Amino acid sequence: MKDHVIPIAREGVLYSLPFGGAAILALIFGVPVITLVCLVVILFLLFFFRDPHRMAPEQPDLVLSPADGKIVTIQRIHEPSLLQEEAIQISIFLSIFNVHINRSPYPGHVVTTSYHQGKFFPAFREKASLLNEQNSLLIEGPHLKILVKQIAGLIARRIVCWVKVGDYLQPGERFGLIKFGSRVDLFLPLHAELCVGVGEKVRGGETIIARIQRQEGDEHEKGD
Repeated sequence: MKDHVIPIAREGVLYSLPFGGAAILALIFGVPVITLVCLVVILFLLFFFRDPHRMAPEQPDLVLSPADGKIVTIQRIHEPSLLQEEAIQISIFLSIFNVHINRSPYPGHVVTTSYHQGKFFPAFREKASLLNEQNSLLIEGPHLKILVKQIAGLIARRIVCWVKVGDYLQPGERFGLIKFGSRVDLFLPLHAELCVGVGEKVRGGETIIARIQRQEGDEHEKGD
């Protein structure tokens, strides 16, 4: 039966505790309406912060989705901050009904993290990618560097990141979450072979976003 239990992120439990206390007090003092409201809020929080188990595909050279949600943008841009080069940007919008745990799209070490406090535009708007609160992770894998941005929506300071520079991430491994409506941007090299399109729904740690084509010389990187 344990395999069917959906774990809850620690943040969801912490948010639920005050409402649990309020529900008990309201019950003691005979205010059932408040108890009911608190229970509904608790159920929503446990649903929102659910953290289901995911099985990442084991094939090499795959880029997995870093989040659950819907792809709203695929475009070629110049990424000016951490990659500082031309890249393919894939933006995933997460509604309040999606799982909000973020997962590593590719195996590698975290070489840079960068937090920006930002503004409060809705996460589905394009300007949110540049102006909203966000946390960036630059992951260096066997053949490339991948940039992942956690972007918050209307309320600031809701990004959680559990990893630091030097940590090694396996494909699909959890690295953080974003609370209450958000967006995740993924920046890939131009030679990535995309496997998804705008409008598609994806699952973090499972959906294949792209395949990485080996560049000339990669097969010799370990030496003869």
